Amino acid sequence: MSDARQVDRIDVEPVNNRRKRSMYVARRRIHPMRVSGAFRRLKWWIMGITLAIYYITPWIRWDRGEGMPDQAVLIDLEHRRFFFFFIEIWPQEFYYVAGLLIMAGIGLFLVTSVLGRAWCGYACPQTVWVDLFIHVERWLEGDRNARFRLDKASWGFEKIRKRVTKYLIWILISVATGGAWVFYFADAPTLFVDLFTLDASSIAYITVAILTATTFVFGGLMREQVCTYMCPWPRIQAAMLDENSLTVTYHDWRGEPRGRHRKSEEAQKLGDCIDCNQCVAVCPMGIDIRDGSQLECINCALCIDACNNVMAKTGGTPNLISYASLKSYEVAADGGTPEPLLKTVFRPRTLIYTGLWSLVGLAMLFVLLTRDRLDISVQADRNPRYVLLSDGQVRNGYTIKILNMDLEEKRVLLRVADLPGALMTVVGQDLWPSRTREFVLEPDKVAQLRVFVSVPRDQLEPGDNPFRFSVTDLTGIEEAHYGAHFTAPEG
Repeated sequence: MSDARQVDRIDVEPVNNRRKRSMYVARRRIHPMRVSGAFRRLKWWIMGITLAIYYITPWIRWDRGEGMPDQAVLIDLEHRRFFFFFIEIWPQEFYYVAGLLIMAGIGLFLVTSVLGRAWCGYACPQTVWVDLFIHVERWLEGDRNARFRLDKASWGFEKIRKRVTKYLIWILISVATGGAWVFYFADAPTLFVDLFTLDASSIAYITVAILTATTFVFGGLMREQVCTYMCPWPRIQAAMLDENSLTVTYHDWRGEPRGRHRKSEEAQKLGDCIDCNQCVAVCPMGIDIRDGSQLECINCALCIDACNNVMAKTGGTPNLISYASLKSYEVAADGGTPEPLLKTVFRPRTLIYTGLWSLVGLAMLFVLLTRDRLDISVQADRNPRYVLLSDGQVRNGYTIKILNMDLEEKRVLLRVADLPGALMTVVGQDLWPSRTREFVLEPDKVAQLRVFVSVPRDQLEPGDNPFRFSVTDLTGIEEAHYGAHFTAPEG
């Protein structure tokens, strides 16, 4: 190995030192050093894609026809709809949201069992926004050492200028984050104009203000503290990992004992680690990966990039720090050959998670493709439950809602089934009672009807008589039913 003095040693003690950790110590600032490498590039790509999806999605248009919102993704609380491109979800279809949450949970378990806290290190919103804020900070104030010098410098024009500029950009990012969120709940172009002309609702301004504050505080000020103290996942993940889970690992059997003097007589006794502390300097969580697996580690792998860069400069063997499972680490430490990566990833546990995730997804897809777009709900009058008419008939009142969940008109037939002698009258529309009634339903609307059903008393059993309201699409094949009860006098 060539002289290790080619790499500058960074004198730094980990902020979250495993041997000196206190849960009540005042926060010390962490200024991660800039690093290049495969994992840093991967983080750039993921950050760019996720931020683009978040900020751009509300502005994507999708034509649904006249009178329908043309925003591709819209949570329409006023009309109780969720639009996702060609999919429309109604309140009674909330089980789709539950299914998505189940899939998200299983997916998180799967990723954790394979790659540890890869979600935390690459795609968690806290990580993405902190990465963005650090990039702004580094651009304005310089790299790690320059930022530490600025922290210690007395307040002067240059320091004030840099700090004010940095905070202003952070605030703009935070406002854009809060604004993008409310755009998912209303037509984005319209709400954008309303926000600037002060015509938006107070709820919109309050929501933007809250999300602006939380983004600024969590992403700019608290940073790693959110992951360490507020997020429950570091505690939960221990139950998700096993001996085959890949985590960022320092191979101490290769690296120890550490030392820098590679030309001394003792060089042969030294491990590969030259104790340059680059892995500590680049860590956004302020830990030393050489201390082993730690609660704070988010598996971002920036320490891998830093160490591999050092190994490339000094002529050392790369991957002194790498993604490795506990099992492969122990095998390698004993001089053996670890199992192939594919065998580590595709094991019974991960296959079960993948199967469950796929099963839930396929079930949701099947239900989505075969769901009815015509529905009916009925609410019986409670007071009075029945009325005795002068001609000897018994009358019950009902409020009926017929849902047309298609984007086209439907001509439907409403009828009373399984109740002999029953006739119905639609209040405000019928002069004479009948067993059936035709309606034209507007697209994507709910038709509410007030209906009276009359039955000769001699055809009824005392108490509740079960029957059905049925609605049939006359232009298609859909049909919906709702079971109800007709109440007759006792005795």
